[in-house]
Amino acid sequence: MIIAGDIGATKTLLQLVEFGGGRRRLAFERRYADAEYSDFHSLMSAFLDQARASGVDASPLEIAVLGIAAPVGGERVRLTNRDWVIDAEALSHAFGIKQVRLVNDFVAAARGIELLEPRDFVTLQEGEPDEKAPRVVLGAGSGLGVAYLIRSGERYQVVAGEGGNAGFAPATPLQAQLWLALHERTGHVCIEQVVSGAGLVAIYDFLREQGAAPESPQLSRAFATEDRAAAITAFAMDKGDPLANAALDFFIDAYGATAGDHALALLARGGVFVAGGIAPRIIARIQDGRFIASFRAKGRFAGLMAGIPVRVVMNAGLGVLGATAIAMEMR
Repeated sequence: MIIAGDIGATKTLLQLVEFGGGRRRLAFERRYADAEYSDFHSLMSAFLDQARASGVDASPLEIAVLGIAAPVGGERVRLTNRDWVIDAEALSHAFGIKQVRLVNDFVAAARGIELLEPRDFVTLQEGEPDEKAPRVVLGAGSGLGVAYLIRSGERYQVVAGEGGNAGFAPATPLQAQLWLALHERTGHVCIEQVVSGAGLVAIYDFLREQGAAPESPQLSRAFATEDRAAAITAFAMDKGDPLANAALDFFIDAYGATAGDHALALLARGGVFVAGGIAPRIIARIQDGRFIASFRAKGRFAGLMAGIPVRVVMNAGLGVLGATAIAMEMR
């Protein structure tokens, strides 16, 4: 039995997977709100207790592969946007797991791409795919994750990084004004400050201060009890709120431009795969042309950008699928 995990700043998905006869079987799965647990050790303990209570015998635990929203450079990792430290050796001893491997969450996501089915994607741009060319996997959620896939022999190798923390490059005068406002508060302005859940909130606040549209009293009240990014998204998608709509359009423009920057840097003719938690929730808006227009807006290279395939990953289990694939290789 193995544990496959996708550990984000707000939510964690864990699976128990059993192997037999060359096939994998999902034995148990739970998704958790991180805020309900003081540390990952407590969450893991709850997961295994719940598995046993449901009649799933997790022993022996052979391997755990955990995709973590943080730079990973060893066996002890601190999450970027949550005050958790995950220690591979400590988890191994505490839960009797023979091998524990920690990887960046977008390393796991990138490894899962090849295992997806056509039904797991929404295509934004068919392009002219080259099956041996580099690929980009990126996704906005609590932060912005980025990984590259480079062909090596008969398979792709994952190149991890912290692309979400590269500098934000404004593409319009209004985006430049947002950059200035953020720079006054934080100094260095990274892409993640704009293209993420927190980024959507920052955009909304900026546009409100600019007087782009009046703030809805109903949305203002929703902020008192709901996640602000989720509330802005809901009021834009479901209620057509003018200020929320303007913020979401701004966000999508920046998201598409960011995806295009990474695609151009790598000449990712193998495709760009937009993952993460936000894109599937706003897929109707992403499909309306704004995302691809910003993706292609690279001056003299606009024609080249039109040839790069762009797909949105709709499968919320991409990270654990990739973690499972890594565990299978370890076996």
